[in-house]
Amino acid sequence: MAGRIPSTFIDELLARTDIVDVIDARVPLIKKGREFQACCPFHHEKTPSFTVSQVKQFYHCFGCGAHGTAIGFLMEYENMPFPEAVEDLAAKAGTEVPRDEDENDKPRENLAPLFSLMEQVSDWYKQQLKSHPQKESAIAYLKQRGLSGEIAARYGLGFAPEGWSHLHEAIGEDNNTTQQLTRTGMLIEKENGGHYDRFRNRIIFPIHDTRGRVIGFGGRVLGDDKPKYLNSPESPLFHKGQELYGLYQARKNNRNLTQALVVEGYMDVVALAQFGIRYSVATLGTATTPDHLNQLFRSISRIVFCFDGDRAGRDAAVKAMDTAIPLLRDGREVLFMFLPDGEDPDSLVRTEGTQQFEQRISEAIPLSQFFFAQLEQQADIHSLDGRAKLVSLARPKLSRLPAGMFREMMFKQLSNLVDLEEETISGHLLEPDIPKPATRTKQASSNQRGQSPSPVRTALSALLHNPHLIEQITELEPLKQIDGPGIPLLIEVIETLQQHPNLTPAALLERWRGRESEGVLHKVAQWNPPIPEEGIEHEFQGAIKQLLALSRDQLTESLYSRPLNELSAEERTKLQQLLSAQ
Repeated sequence: MAGRIPSTFIDELLARTDIVDVIDARVPLIKKGREFQACCPFHHEKTPSFTVSQVKQFYHCFGCGAHGTAIGFLMEYENMPFPEAVEDLAAKAGTEVPRDEDENDKPRENLAPLFSLMEQVSDWYKQQLKSHPQKESAIAYLKQRGLSGEIAARYGLGFAPEGWSHLHEAIGEDNNTTQQLTRTGMLIEKENGGHYDRFRNRIIFPIHDTRGRVIGFGGRVLGDDKPKYLNSPESPLFHKGQELYGLYQARKNNRNLTQALVVEGYMDVVALAQFGIRYSVATLGTATTPDHLNQLFRSISRIVFCFDGDRAGRDAAVKAMDTAIPLLRDGREVLFMFLPDGEDPDSLVRTEGTQQFEQRISEAIPLSQFFFAQLEQQADIHSLDGRAKLVSLARPKLSRLPAGMFREMMFKQLSNLVDLEEETISGHLLEPDIPKPATRTKQASSNQRGQSPSPVRTALSALLHNPHLIEQITELEPLKQIDGPGIPLLIEVIETLQQHPNLTPAALLERWRGRESEGVLHKVAQWNPPIPEEGIEHEFQGAIKQLLALSRDQLTESLYSRPLNELSAEERTKLQQLLSAQ
């Protein structure tokens, strides 16, 4: 659906959403007075400093500074993009997300004709495997790889005959179709005009999205041409960093899929399926990305990576581990399986059979074990210097782990390995990057020493926590004339609330997402001045009076500093009124 999500819908959605329910479903909360607490899910801590306000509908951690609304929590905790977080909350609220369109929004292209065309191309490739005069070489290759007709049909395998224009001549009968075939990567445009087929003399593997639609193709050459394996290029339908070959078939084969085996290529996926291992998937010519893992973790909890046992395979495993670490919430598993030298999944499963291969999968190395094994190869844990180096190497990785039991156990394992107290380890790993905020006692004592908050901060804080106070603002123009820090932000908040007087504190904060002043507004929202609830309105009125007085003082000074003969009659009258009022 095209367009942006209307701000008014987000306002209403946050008003219908209880942030306590959203967070408590992921991080168990304990009620403490008017707020809820937990150990922060975004940094390592023993004593809870993560608070959730049911009244204000936002969260804040006094340890690491994390803060936000229910939308922000989903984005941070679940690694969701903004639209997906809104969709998630909307689904739980039983409503659909509307979209706005204006002159700046480009309507999303209707891709249905491209999907239909790719299905037609896939059918054509499959037909060539059955009837083309050159089919025997393709069939012989598939038989030699031990693939049955049933598996070839299950994965929709096809054949691209040798030649430069078979597909183009068969399907691209008009200019529009030719353009569409070029956009999807099926045809390549020549420099001097004309087009030729991308895939030639190759076994064809259709690539499906999670809905089963053909979005691209992979081709394995039958001769000696290079490259040996060729994928569709990026297109409106196909983004290799987001798609996994075989995932659609794995889910279709088992609706209760619990694990996935990530292998290198589509031939490995198909060969393993031939032997009954029908839960393998493959990345498409790229390293594993967070998008790949998020897509898998939405429906399964266990991912096993399969790599060659050589140096290149180990290096690839380290990269996959680094990608997986930020996503390892409790209940998720990542493991590593390394193949014997000279073997790939296809050859190994044919050599030793399904049962032995699946035994290898069950014995895969957990990420935690692989993590510490890699560290020990880089540092001598038998020396003080080596143990210090090991902690230094672990620091950037462990600090990215989501809070939870898994991270606690990883810290404990590291502390045992280097023979240091767990508290010392966690402090070294995390605290240097986390500024220690002033405690509420220190904040109160600094105020007692005469460092009273500015009227701008007091007014902003009061409006953020109590938007209904906007009714107290009767003069805005004088405030706009003030030259001082924070005034433009205060004016913008006032104008927003005047236009939308029913905004909740969370909805008001959400309006500043992604803007330069977002951080400032969140800091003000986190500030809890020592003012009784019944005194907030009085403090707000006092702050506004101070600002109006400041506006008058600045205007008086500005007019008084100019020569009298340069002032207009209106300005002279205004100056006289200001001086008389003093």
